[in-house]
Amino acid sequence: MRVLVTGASGMIGRAVATELVSRGLTVRSFQRRPSGVAGVEDALGSVSVAGDVNEAVRGMDAVVHLAAKVSLAGDPADFARVNIGGTRSLLAAASDHGINRFVQISSPSVAHSGVSIVGEGPGPASAATARGEYARTKAAAEQLALAADRPGLRVIAVRPHLVWGPGDTQLVQRVVDRARAKRLPLIGHGAVLVDSTYVDNAASAIAAALERCEDAHGRAFVVSNGEPRPIAELIASMCLAAGVTPPAWRVPARAARVAGSVVELLWRARLDGDEPPMTRFLAEQLSTAHWFDQRETREQLQWTPQITLAEGFRRLTAFYR
Repeated sequence: MRVLVTGASGMIGRAVATELVSRGLTVRSFQRRPSGVAGVEDALGSVSVAGDVNEAVRGMDAVVHLAAKVSLAGDPADFARVNIGGTRSLLAAASDHGINRFVQISSPSVAHSGVSIVGEGPGPASAATARGEYARTKAAAEQLALAADRPGLRVIAVRPHLVWGPGDTQLVQRVVDRARAKRLPLIGHGAVLVDSTYVDNAASAIAAALERCEDAHGRAFVVSNGEPRPIAELIASMCLAAGVTPPAWRVPARAARVAGSVVELLWRARLDGDEPPMTRFLAEQLSTAHWFDQRETREQLQWTPQITLAEGFRRLTAFYR
């Protein structure tokens, strides 16, 4: 099988490309800069440019689509152009070039409306109720992808939850940097249970989805380690791995949500691209439980995570040392 992996210069994309190569597949990566993955052919370009997408897809049998604009803030048009427009272009090119398998990498945030998720399944993606431009546009993209599922083009959506690992700049490094600068409070009591996913487990689950596309197509699956932990414990583990004192000061959840909404409004006028210190979405993520029933995911994808949280944090500590 010849597989196009978009976004392979990111942590998850690199892990997925590496996993697919290890399984003997021919892999081409597609993103704006070289992936750096051994054994992978790089095709440079943007998912927002139809010509680039068309050339990248040519000659492939399957697509694993990870490329996305990921941020807590930014121009809504940029999120829509990359996350929705990029998915639409890839689906069109996949159809034109006879691609038969398409794995859309989504996010549990597409079905999160700000309340706790306790042992539930994936839930339907909803651009109307998802929080923040990232989640809203990823919800719309997932809906586009699953609507394209048909004989000859089997589509499956995978929602890895809070992926982290060595070299992670999206979650771990932000936590560490803010804790080091004393800018990371615990929201509420810090005891809500949260699922997360070690990066190697996310990669193997995505590879399993590619293999199982014919049997499990047309649906979305949440992927996690299946080891929910109190949010304060997860944050502390990341900080301690990097040799940073975990946060101890707290902000009431209601106050954090209100402050996050205000900060979002103020941040829209900024042009420097810096991340806001708090948003309503972030406050909700840090103060509500979100862990998922993994039985159907493991049964349908015929997959189980191999790296425990304990082993993952051991590897993270070794990385920082």
